[in-house]
Amino acid sequence: MGNLMGSLRYKEPSTIEECDSTWETDSESDEHQGEDSGISESISLLESGKCAELPDTAQQMVVEMLEPSTKIKRSFYAAKDLYKYRHSYPNYKESRRANEYRNLRFYLNKIPLVPDGIYVEEILNKWRGDYDKLEHNHTYIQWLFPLREQGLNFFAQELTQDEIKEFQSTREAKRRFLLAYTIMLDFFGMKLLDKNGNVERAANWKDRFQHLNESQHNYLRITRILKSLGELGFEAFKSPLVRLLLKESLVEGTLPNMRHSALEYFVYTLRDRAQRRALLRYAQRHYQPPENFVWGPPRRRRPAGAGVVAVGVTASGREPSGARRRSPPHEGLGGSSRGGSRGHGSPPGAERAVEEEEEEDDEEEEDGRDGGIGGGGGGRRGRGESRTRMEGRGEDRGQEDEEEYIETIPL
Repeated sequence: MGNLMGSLRYKEPSTIEECDSTWETDSESDEHQGEDSGISESISLLESGKCAELPDTAQQMVVEMLEPSTKIKRSFYAAKDLYKYRHSYPNYKESRRANEYRNLRFYLNKIPLVPDGIYVEEILNKWRGDYDKLEHNHTYIQWLFPLREQGLNFFAQELTQDEIKEFQSTREAKRRFLLAYTIMLDFFGMKLLDKNGNVERAANWKDRFQHLNESQHNYLRITRILKSLGELGFEAFKSPLVRLLLKESLVEGTLPNMRHSALEYFVYTLRDRAQRRALLRYAQRHYQPPENFVWGPPRRRRPAGAGVVAVGVTASGREPSGARRRSPPHEGLGGSSRGGSRGHGSPPGAERAVEEEEEEDDEEEEDGRDGGIGGGGGGRRGRGESRTRMEGRGEDRGQEDEEEYIETIPL
């Protein structure tokens, strides 16, 4: 009855705006974004139903194949998929059969994965560094990183809420899960540094990054890994991984083919809005060409009749030195402005604010922080501290538990 009532209350999102709450509570103006937010209401191949019969992972691959040849725009399929994940699959109906906890039993080494008949201990002890096997075997990933959604291996069982709770309270299962995570990081050319989930390039990064840049099906695996980290109690591990992938794809240029997947999928696996905003601001500063960045805050519409922006006036009635008055907008329907700004069209004050914000973010980046923007004036500092506190919530959850056993894992 509970699932039935939940289904009746749940309203299926029908637009990208309904799926994405990243900028909902943000207090910034639209000066980071131009007139077009990049969100398109046009129906793509995926949304038209022609790909509806493909598995979820195959649909994501179609998105990756289509996007480079067309104008950059947000994918409704991707936004809806990640919305459901972040909201714990609100319309999901769990099976009525007795929960067999097959994912948990697999991680306790009691049953092998199907159909290959391989136990988790064999994978953990023998597969590390066997890149051919990790690359060409396509049945293990659904067992190592289970989700509450069906993957390409139909023998793998979907997680249930009861199994998730049991898994998170089972130390041995979580220890093996983290070992599996380090194996995949090594496969991608990265390594886990500490119990907070920080990652960096591994010694083999050049060869592995070259392979990762050319094997885009592994982006599907990364999306699954990120989702699974959140389901099984390691939400705090996601932001450091996504930050490194954004840096490599946008700044270092070692993974240029990954940048669309990183922005369209990886960032939106994070459940904390402040963390998503911090990552998207970081990406926006380095994205080229900047006018194609469509993941920033949507443009805020000015109320009808809003023409001139008020400026300060001195006691003598004169405008203060250096103050500039914006020219009135062109009149149109409703008298609203269709101005907006795209970087070079921003007013000087906005440009200075953006530059100050970037400098503060860069300082935080040097200190190794992935949180919100801090420093600067008192108002900005307060806002940064608030975001930092929000981002710390996921990291604090279960951290004491993780500290007990993560130190036993060879990183």
